[in-house]
Amino acid sequence: MRFFIAGIMQGSHRDAILHQQDYRSHVKSLLEFHFPNSDIYDPLENHQESLDYDDAMSREVFYQHNRLCREVDIVVAFVPEASMGTAIEMWEAHEHGCGIVIAISPLSHNWAIRFCSDIIFLDIDAFEAELSTGMLEQEINRLLEEKRRSKNP
Repeated sequence: MRFFIAGIMQGSHRDAILHQQDYRSHVKSLLEFHFPNSDIYDPLENHQESLDYDDAMSREVFYQHNRLCREVDIVVAFVPEASMGTAIEMWEAHEHGCGIVIAISPLSHNWAIRFCSDIIFLDIDAFEAELSTGMLEQEINRLLEEKRRSKNP
């Protein structure tokens, strides 16, 4: 299974700074534990200095990540507050991919969260709890099979 960890980076900051990114390592470790043979892509791992990229490099990385969201099986999107980049990644996966979108967000009334997600968790604790019971893996498998069938009737 291929995962993409989407999530807030700059958010609404006006300066070139990032929101706290510790959620990434936590989500990744949970995925590694529960899906040990999976490929997990974290955009920040390969782009630690992304705030210093020039426009050409920034554009290349932005579009590469959006394309990647079309190709993975699962986008796990951490959205504690509005994030335009994460919303685009969720949209790409939802509209153009064959995988599923899992949102971890308290913004359940936000239309991007509601309509681009297959599964929504209020916070990382709820995500972790569902992983630990095995119920999330069952739901993921069910949804992936359902989406595969609808693409290849």
